[in-house]
Amino acid sequence: MYSKYLVTVLAALLIASSLSAQETFAISGEVVSDSGPVSFATVYIANSQLGAITDSDGQFTLDNIPKGTHQVVCKVVGYKTQFQTLTIDDSYNPEALIFNLIENTSKLDEVVITGTRTAKKIINSPIIVDVISSQVLVNNQSISLSEGLKFQPGLRIETDCQTCNYTQLRMNGLQGGYSQILINSRPIFSPLTGLYGMEQLPTNMIERIEVVRGGGSALYGTGAIGGTVNIITKIPQENNYSVGYLRQNISGAAEDIWTGNGSLVNSQKDMGISFFVNRRNREWFDANGDNFSELPSIENLSFGTSAFFMPSQQKKIDISLSYINEYRYGGEMIDTPAHLAQQAEERTHKVLVGNVNYEAKLQNGNSAINGYIAAQYTDRDHYTGIRPDEISLDADHLANPPYGTSFNLTLQGGLQFDHNFKNFLGGSNLVTTGIEYVQDDILDEIEAYNFKVDQTTQNLGSFLQSDWEVSDRFNLLSGIRVDQHNFIDGLIASPRISALYRPISNMQLRVTYGTGFRAPQAFDADLHIAFAGGGVSRVILADELERERSRSLSGSVNYDKASDRMIYGFTVEGFYTYLKDAFVLQAIGQDEFGEVFQKENGNGATVAGMTFEARANFDEKLQVDAGLTVQKSEFDHPVVNIDGLEATTEFLRTPNLYGYSMISWTPTPQWNISLNSTYTGPMRLIHFAGAQKRSEDGYVTTQDFLETGLRISYTLPINKLHNKLELFLGGKNLSNAYQANFDSGKNRDSNFVYGPSAPRTIYAGLTIKSW
Repeated sequence: MYSKYLVTVLAALLIASSLSAQETFAISGEVVSDSGPVSFATVYIANSQLGAITDSDGQFTLDNIPKGTHQVVCKVVGYKTQFQTLTIDDSYNPEALIFNLIENTSKLDEVVITGTRTAKKIINSPIIVDVISSQVLVNNQSISLSEGLKFQPGLRIETDCQTCNYTQLRMNGLQGGYSQILINSRPIFSPLTGLYGMEQLPTNMIERIEVVRGGGSALYGTGAIGGTVNIITKIPQENNYSVGYLRQNISGAAEDIWTGNGSLVNSQKDMGISFFVNRRNREWFDANGDNFSELPSIENLSFGTSAFFMPSQQKKIDISLSYINEYRYGGEMIDTPAHLAQQAEERTHKVLVGNVNYEAKLQNGNSAINGYIAAQYTDRDHYTGIRPDEISLDADHLANPPYGTSFNLTLQGGLQFDHNFKNFLGGSNLVTTGIEYVQDDILDEIEAYNFKVDQTTQNLGSFLQSDWEVSDRFNLLSGIRVDQHNFIDGLIASPRISALYRPISNMQLRVTYGTGFRAPQAFDADLHIAFAGGGVSRVILADELERERSRSLSGSVNYDKASDRMIYGFTVEGFYTYLKDAFVLQAIGQDEFGEVFQKENGNGATVAGMTFEARANFDEKLQVDAGLTVQKSEFDHPVVNIDGLEATTEFLRTPNLYGYSMISWTPTPQWNISLNSTYTGPMRLIHFAGAQKRSEDGYVTTQDFLETGLRISYTLPINKLHNKLELFLGGKNLSNAYQANFDSGKNRDSNFVYGPSAPRTIYAGLTIKSW
C-alpha cells in the first residue's frame, strides 16, 4: 500500500516538474481608435481560454502564452473585430501588440448591391436592404433557402402542398409570384424553378442574402412588386475549407445531410476559386397514420463552384456554376412505380445555373462598365396522379398514366455603365444606365390530362438611375425602367424615387415610391397541379388576360445607437401597394379530371401595413433581433373562390399578423447558444370536399401558431492541424406546433396545408473547418 502511494507521489512530482519546465510568456499591448484608448475591449487567443479585458487606458496583458503560432483577436462593441498572428519561438522578442480599431456602427457599414444595382453601404442606401448572413443561417440551422428566409420582417415562407411540399415566399402579404428572387443579382430563378427551388438550394452555397421589401427595386424588372431577394453565393476570399455532417430526426423520419466547402486564393489576391457540395437524404413522414406522406422523401445532390480572375487592378471576371439533382416522392407510401400508388406526386429535377460577369473600372475609378450573361436550365420528369375507384377508369389510368415532362431555359444578358459626377450641384451623383434582355422558355406537359404550358416570354429592358448625394444628410435616388414584353403591346415605363434624410448621425428617414407590372404569363403556383375532391385541380390563363400594374409607397425610420458595451436600434416601416387589374383565380367548374381555376383580371387590390424591428448587441456576446408585421390585404370587389360559396374580398392564406425573433449568446469563444421563433397569426383558406370527414366545400380559419428552435454548439480547437471541430445539437419546432387536422386518404385536399413545414425535429452534427 505504501509503495503504491509513493509511486503516485513520484509520478505527480514528475508531471508537475514537466509542466513547470514548459516556458510560457506574457504579452502586453494597447487597444486604440481615432477617438483614443478603447476600454472594455476583449483580447484573447483564438480557440483557447486565454484572454483579458482592456483597462480605462486601453491596456491589456495576456499571461501564460505557450510557444507556437497564435491568432490574437480583439473585439469590442462598436468597432470591427481585428486579428493579429503572433509566433512565439526561441528567438521571440516580446513587443507590445497595438490594435488600432475602426469604428463599426452595428452592421451598418456592410456593403450591399441590391437596392441600387451598385455597391453601397447600408447606412447610405436610400432603400432599406436587410442582410441575412451565413452565420445567421448557421445559428438557426437552416439547411435550405426556404428555412433561411423565415427570419426577416415582412417575409413568410409557406408550404402549399401536402403531397409534394412546394413552397412560396410571401413578402408584405403578397403571393409568391410578386416576389423576385435573384441569384447573384440575376433574375434567372424562373417560375418553374420557383416551385421547389427555395427548398432545393442548400445554405452552404450562400454567402449572404440581401432583401428589399416592396417595389423599391423596380430596376430589376417584372415581378419585383412584393420585393426582391438576392442570393449572393460563396465567393473565394481566403484559403479555407470545411466539411460537415447533420443528422435530423423528424418525429421518427431520418434526414442526413453532408456538406463540404473550400476556397483557394493566390498570394497576389488576383485569382481565386471556391466550391461547395451538399448531399441530402430524407425519409418520408406520415403525420396521421394513413400511409400517405405529409413530408415527401428527398434525395438531393447539389454542387457548384465560383471563381474570379483579375487581369489587372481595374478589371475583374467572376464566374459561377451550380448543379442540382433532386428526386422527391410524396403520396401513398409504397415501393412501387408512382402510377401504381393510390395517390402520388413524383419529381426528378436536374437544374443547371451559370453566370459570367465582367467588370472594368475606367477613369481612375470614376466610371465602371459591367457586362454579364446568365442562364438556368431545368429538366424535370414528373408524375401527378390518383387512381380512380371505378374499374374501367382505373384500367384507363394504368394504360395511360399521367406522367409528364418539363423543360425550362432562362437566359439573361446585359450591359451596365456607371459614372460618378463628383461635382454635381454641390454634391456627387452616381448615374447608372444599362440594357438587358431576359428570355424564359417553359414547356410543361401531361398528355393524360390534356395539360400543356408552352410559353416563351421575352423582355427587353433599359434603365436609368441617378443616385444623388445632395449633402451629408440628404440623398435622392431616382430612376426609371422601360420594358418591352412580348405579351404586352407597347412599352411599359416603371419609375421610382427614393429619398434618404439623416436628421442626426445615427438616424435615417426614408421614403420610396415605385411602380411595377406583371405580364399575363404562367407563374409558379399556376404550374402546380393539386389533388382535391378525388381529382386534380389546375390553373389556366384567361384568353383576355391583361398585364397587372402596381403602385407602391413606403416610409421608414431607422435608428441605431452605439456605446462602449452595447449597440441597440430599431426600424419602423409603413408600406402600401395598390394593384390595378389584379390577377385573381376564379373557380369555373369541373371537367373530367377535376376542378379548374382561371386566372383573370380583377378590379384591383390593396395591401398595406406596418413592420417593426428591434435589435441589440451586448458586449459582442448577446445578439437579439425581433420583427413584427401587421398588415391587411383585400381585393376591391369580392372574389368567388369556390362555386357555391360566398365571395370574399379577403386574401386567402394571408395572416394579418406575423413575426420572428432570434437570440444568439456566445458566453465564451467556444460556446454558442441560439434561440429562434416565428409567429403566424390566424388566416383563412379553402378546404375542398371529398376527403374523409369532409362532405362539403368551405372556408377554414386557422389558429395562430408559434414555432421555436434551439441550437447549442461547442468549438474545440485542433491547434496542431490549424483546424477546429464544432459539435452541435438542437431542435426545430420544439413545441410541435404542427398541423393536427390534415386530410387523410387518397381523396385528400392537398392544398389544405398550413403551419410549420415540419413537425418537431431533433438534430445533431459536427463541422470540421480550418482557421
